[in-house]
Amino acid sequence: MIISHKYKFIFIKTWKTAGTSLEVFLSQCCGENDIVTPIWPDCEPHRARNYKGIWNPFVEIINNEGQYVKNTARSLLHLIKKKKFYNHIPATVARQRMSSQIWNSYFKFCIERNPWDKTLSHYSMLNAWQSGTISFDDYIKKGRFCIDFPIYTDYRGHLLVDKVVKYETLMDELESIFQELGIAFEGSLGVRAKSEYRKDKRPYQDVFSNQQREVIEKAFAKELEMHGYTF
Repeated sequence: MIISHKYKFIFIKTWKTAGTSLEVFLSQCCGENDIVTPIWPDCEPHRARNYKGIWNPFVEIINNEGQYVKNTARSLLHLIKKKKFYNHIPATVARQRMSSQIWNSYFKFCIERNPWDKTLSHYSMLNAWQSGTISFDDYIKKGRFCIDFPIYTDYRGHLLVDKVVKYETLMDELESIFQELGIAFEGSLGVRAKSEYRKDKRPYQDVFSNQQREVIEKAFAKELEMHGYTF
């Protein structure tokens, strides 16, 4: 994630939505006092900074809903390690670790992507990490997908960001956002981080079987409802 005091924005990073490429670009624009969390694997010229610190964890512990024990353990572990902000931090956690003045006044945005296309990208990355030993069918059966809406909504499913940018129109939407924020932009991020994993360039419609398509439709029902994506 990025908190830019220089440009007064908060970028909440989702999975497999060009978030790393955007962070690399924004890292070069941000000021020395801005907060930029580390990415893995590291990608030049990205430079993380100011993401460690101490905060009062009791507010987020008290406000936790759902998986109370798991979330409380996470908060205390982060406090011990001074890991105040981190990659893919949910908006529900991030807003508890900064002042309400910053959270309420800064422009907050994230990126979302067609679930079938995102799923295929996620599979390609995991399969590459495992030297091509994971079949697509086995990946689908395990059901460990990049379901992103909990990152940018509260526990009741209400949006916590001001703008959900669509991956499919990323450059056009970023151009509009950057113009409003005063960030110089020439229509390209200059890097396509992690894009090398997907070797099969076929449209996702040609990859999914009918059964696999339905699995994704059920798993991502909330995101499909929120953003109007279709197969």
